[in-house]
Amino acid sequence: MAARRRGAFQTRAGRTALLAQLSRPVRSFLATEAGSAGLLLGAVAAALLWANSPWSGSYEALWATEASLSLGDLALSMDLAHWVSDGLMALFFFVVGLEVRHELSVGELTDRRRLAVPAAAALGGMAVPVLLYLAVAPAGEAWRGWGVVIGTDTAFMLGALAVVGPRFATQLRVFLLTLTVIDDIVAVSVIGLVYSGRTDLPALLAVLALCGVPALLSRLGIWRATPYVAAVAALWLATVLAGLHASIAGMLGGLLIASRAPGREEVERAALHLRAFQQAPLVDVGMLARAGLDRAVSVNERLQAVLHPWTGYVVVPLFALANAGVDLRGGVLADALSSPVTWAVAAGLVAGKPLGVGLCALAGVRLGLGRLPRGVGAGHVFGGAALSGIGFTVSLLIAGLAFDGEELRDRATVGVLLAAVLATGLGWLLFRAAALRGETDADLPRVLARPVDPARDHIRGLADAPLTLVEYGDFECPFCARATGVAQELREHFGDRLRYVFRHLPLPDVHPHAELAARAAVAADAQGRFWEMHDLLFEHHDRLEFEDLVSYAVDVGLDVERFLRHLDDERTAARVRADVAGAEAGGARGTPTFFVGTRRHTGPYDARTLARELEEHGGAAPPGT
Repeated sequence: MAARRRGAFQTRAGRTALLAQLSRPVRSFLATEAGSAGLLLGAVAAALLWANSPWSGSYEALWATEASLSLGDLALSMDLAHWVSDGLMALFFFVVGLEVRHELSVGELTDRRRLAVPAAAALGGMAVPVLLYLAVAPAGEAWRGWGVVIGTDTAFMLGALAVVGPRFATQLRVFLLTLTVIDDIVAVSVIGLVYSGRTDLPALLAVLALCGVPALLSRLGIWRATPYVAAVAALWLATVLAGLHASIAGMLGGLLIASRAPGREEVERAALHLRAFQQAPLVDVGMLARAGLDRAVSVNERLQAVLHPWTGYVVVPLFALANAGVDLRGGVLADALSSPVTWAVAAGLVAGKPLGVGLCALAGVRLGLGRLPRGVGAGHVFGGAALSGIGFTVSLLIAGLAFDGEELRDRATVGVLLAAVLATGLGWLLFRAAALRGETDADLPRVLARPVDPARDHIRGLADAPLTLVEYGDFECPFCARATGVAQELREHFGDRLRYVFRHLPLPDVHPHAELAARAAVAADAQGRFWEMHDLLFEHHDRLEFEDLVSYAVDVGLDVERFLRHLDDERTAARVRADVAGAEAGGARGTPTFFVGTRRHTGPYDARTLARELEEHGGAAPPGT
């Protein structure tokens, strides 16, 4: 897994039934991994062709070339193959650690209840393959390779999912990514505890001390990335000198760099600096603007944005080029195909993964540990579980660490490559079988559940305008359209061509005053003052106590006694609940969520992007339909 943008500025539900929409870092991760899968496959093919060509000697000689780093009397020397596996792969796992920390802090895994079923699936997807491997492999040195079958290559898995999986598989991807988070943590732990060499105690103590540096920098609120990079580099060096595998340093370094959601004040301050630069494009003003942007986004996310392309398009393919080159001539292929080690690896990955992941996931649901993501069925789970048998990157890394002899290492490598082909084919068959049972798309609904009704909905603009934009919003959300000015900008741009519809989606777990504020807006609507109250609530989104709402009712000229009666009326609460139900039925999981015409919008929701979508897909259905 190397790693993953809209959700950083979207308020998401916490512990209600309304689960968060896929975050922007996660979508970037998906795009990077799926895009790099083709390059990774090309690197595998190039390595095999090179290693089996008349120039195979140059392949071996290249990766055996020594390279050194020295500073004074301190020198670190390794061959290129080890620089790739111990150096560049540490960067790979550093990005994994960053993404895990982000998802646990502000991303998809903030609700720990969502971890239960994927955790059960991940543990089953490691235990069953290991048992199958040990059952097939001969006792002795071959048993050391049991770790080869525990890993999943996220890049290959997602690339294969894009080819053989459902047309829309966002929710299945969320499930599989959650699973691989746990998978990667366990895999790195196994590498560190089982496959590392003899440890050096002073260097190990230095590792423990250096672990506190990124955490301390995060706690102190240091926003520049350079100190974190220096601390993690020192942690990597200490880990190598301690005799531990460098992947440990990468994962730990990423996990220790905190992630946080952008604050409203920081975003506004950055916007002020940008406007100042627009008015006075001077170097010092531009530097202030850049610093303002950096302050608004956590170091964790900024490092992800810089490193994702490098790990996806350089590090992982280079690792494949260095490790997939098995010379299959001279009977090596025939020997590998007749070896129990090869088939132990293939059995563990191709049979063990779908059985372990699929059965444990369904057992977790049956036992009440949690639920599968909405839109994901049992057939989807088994299809995705089959693709998790593509263990490529981590499997090859562990094979190189587990076996000292080239013969066993080559047999395990052939098993990993064979498993990648078989697992993809099995995934295709399982997805086709699921489709025959009616399990097609593994995604949230994409269509507006309840058509716009001028007699019921809150509409700004002409009721029969040709373009429609529906927003599900929360009055305590600082990034909703009214709060950011997006709605006003769009109305100024389109004029009478646009009808803007606001529907309620209060998220009480993250915004404790949002539900009462939504009821206040509905109560104001009973006196024909919805939009006045709407604007005032967003203008004071940080002041929504009961006394504040009464004050706003006075400000907009409401009969306060009547307003209070409507505020407590069950019909008012039912009106809000109906909007929430419509939001869930349409796939809205956070605020703001926009529907352009009748289609749920995904991606950035700035005015320019929404305007383009409205021009292309914003046709309004006839009023009342």
